[in-house]
Amino acid sequence: MVSHTLHQRLGAEFVGTAMLLATVIGSGIMGERLAGGNVAIALLGNTIPTGAILIVLITMFGPISGAHFNPAVTSVFAIKGELASSEVLGYIMAQVFGGIVGVLSAHAMFDETLLQIASKVRAGPSQWFSEWVAAFGLVLTILLTLRANAAAVATSVGLYITAAYWFTASTSFANPAVTVARAFSNTFAGVRPQDVTPFIIAQLIGAIMAMYVCRWFLPEPVPTASKTSPAE
Repeated sequence: MVSHTLHQRLGAEFVGTAMLLATVIGSGIMGERLAGGNVAIALLGNTIPTGAILIVLITMFGPISGAHFNPAVTSVFAIKGELASSEVLGYIMAQVFGGIVGVLSAHAMFDETLLQIASKVRAGPSQWFSEWVAAFGLVLTILLTLRANAAAVATSVGLYITAAYWFTASTSFANPAVTVARAFSNTFAGVRPQDVTPFIIAQLIGAIMAMYVCRWFLPEPVPTASKTSPAE
């Protein structure tokens, strides 16, 4: 197995999250421009590329960094003891800054004003609950699929997010880094800065609860003592 340095893993998280946000924002702009005012078509144009790029990114970067691209996912793996606590802050910073770079890149590609502040309202209990559901389902998908068939994680996550765009009222941000980054885009996929904190709280709660539900479904195997003595 190839061992990757911390810098390589942080680089993978940065580049992967940047590419994810460039896709989310860029496809939102393109979808809205081409939809002729039809919001459903614009959302579809935003949904399909996002699910598709997740499959690509997780396949590419999974062997390097785990392809979290999401502070909620990183937090879950840290709680599970599968990511060193000393690396958590680095992962989260790489994800957040990568996300912002991805947003700026999308603006540049579509000749939008580079620095923006979103004005799109995404507030209220239904939106917050939607983000709880979105993050809960995402983490449950990741953890249970890892145990069932690790090779299917990329496809499962991409398909889950594609579906969740449509079955959640919030269009499934499910990711604190994505939420922060989208506050810097006053486009189709934006979110007002004042709506960011409740989203992130709901996402983290949903992610951690999913981890415990997964433990209930599939308890971690308990190590058994060897029957042979040290001398043998």
